[in-house]
Amino acid sequence: MLLAPPGTGPCNPTPTLEEKSRRWTQLNSKRYGNNKRRFGHVETQKEEMPPEHVRKIIKDHGDMSSKKFTHDKRVYLGALKFVPHAVFKLLENMPMPWEQVRDVKVLYHVTGAITFVNEIPWVVEPIYMAQWKTMWIMMRREKRDRRHFKRMRFPPFDDEEPPLDYADNLLDVETLEAIQMELDEERIPLCTLGFTTTSRWRWNLSLPIMATPHRLAGQLLSDNIIDRNYFYLFDKESFFTAKALNMCIPGGPKFEPLYRDMDQGDEDWNEFNDITKLIIRSPLRTEYRIAFPNLYNNRPRKVKLGAYHSPMVMYVKTEDPDLPAFYYDPLIHPISSNTNKERRKRKFYDDYDDEEKDDFTLPEGVEPLLKDTKLYTDTTSAGISLLFAPRPFNMRSGRTRRSEDIPLVSEWFKEHCPQSYPVKVRVSYQKLLKCYVLNELHSRPPKSHKKKHLFRSVAATKFFQSIELDWVEAGLQVCRQGHNMLNLLIHRKGLNYLHLDYI
Repeated sequence: MLLAPPGTGPCNPTPTLEEKSRRWTQLNSKRYGNNKRRFGHVETQKEEMPPEHVRKIIKDHGDMSSKKFTHDKRVYLGALKFVPHAVFKLLENMPMPWEQVRDVKVLYHVTGAITFVNEIPWVVEPIYMAQWKTMWIMMRREKRDRRHFKRMRFPPFDDEEPPLDYADNLLDVETLEAIQMELDEERIPLCTLGFTTTSRWRWNLSLPIMATPHRLAGQLLSDNIIDRNYFYLFDKESFFTAKALNMCIPGGPKFEPLYRDMDQGDEDWNEFNDITKLIIRSPLRTEYRIAFPNLYNNRPRKVKLGAYHSPMVMYVKTEDPDLPAFYYDPLIHPISSNTNKERRKRKFYDDYDDEEKDDFTLPEGVEPLLKDTKLYTDTTSAGISLLFAPRPFNMRSGRTRRSEDIPLVSEWFKEHCPQSYPVKVRVSYQKLLKCYVLNELHSRPPKSHKKKHLFRSVAATKFFQSIELDWVEAGLQVCRQGHNMLNLLIHRKGLNYLHLDYI
């Protein structure tokens, strides 16, 4: 094959600057461009739909036996696995007793197959606890007066009865007033303001504002948390040791033996042929074995050593708000203060003779230290009470938490149950303590996982729309959707009854 001599072939002109720029732009658009714009599809921001839109969809899908819903049946059955999450989000955003109506943001499928409440109830922890304490008092009054208190029948709907339609039965009904405690004008916002939002933020409360929730939440707080010596041999480490030694603290939980060879003695070794064995002839109490497990037990394994003693706390919680910040409490100072003062004064003058008493004078211009400083102010007593208060009232600032993550009464069963309580109450204390100890033993530090946002993913598709509804309406929609799903599943499988276990 003959080749053309150099310089006589086809001409390859050098590309111009505009052509280089065009190629570079085209290359980068493929590498870094938006993949959502393929095939001519451009993603647009969704507009929030009116409530009537989802109401019509739910009402039209009331009877799924029609042939026009043949294609929707598969969608309904596929959404069955998301029902537990929908119920969880519904219960998570349940309205509180101090709220008259709660409107929530909702994600719903365009066929009405599933409805999700797309909100997280972030609350300020001390204010949330104060709100529930006021509800504790007001709901007891409601139960006594029977104004709004009514016992509910469970289940509210029969198996064959579809849930109520919100538009036909509840849309025009006037809601009852929220339960609120009448307080001073400057303290009302602390118990009526609902700190609920879709994003978390930090809170910072000053001393006078924090004192009011702490005073209101006094009924939910225990007085025994102040002195840690109250929990001696009744704390987490003591329960771990009792479980490892197969013992039971009086009033505490009882576990299965951790080691099955506790009572099997070794034939070649016993307390009579071991020269290092400490023989104690007097009977040992259970408290001794748990407090000193390495001394009073033959073979201690998996035991925990707790604190023997904590510094004594001399703080006494005041019940009367009119008392001064510093006063003599009869529990700690049984002797009258006037008697001590007179005795010290008489002893001081007896130590000196009359001449020394007459000669001793202070020079002019001498003033006591901190003369112009007040001994206490209006917030001193509140500050001292907050200093010894449990969490979260001993904090000035913090992060908001989900409402279901805030323990309201979990500290109650961690204390000694009074013997005067009924047997069923004491058994409940022991069962709750047993679950608490097992959870603490089996808890592991969380592993790092890539966080998945379910609602963010489904909201980006064309099959879900967002809307703002009343919480009751969203709950009725979830009930109706679950009713339709189970009916379709029964007819599809030809079953007489259905028992679902999501666990």
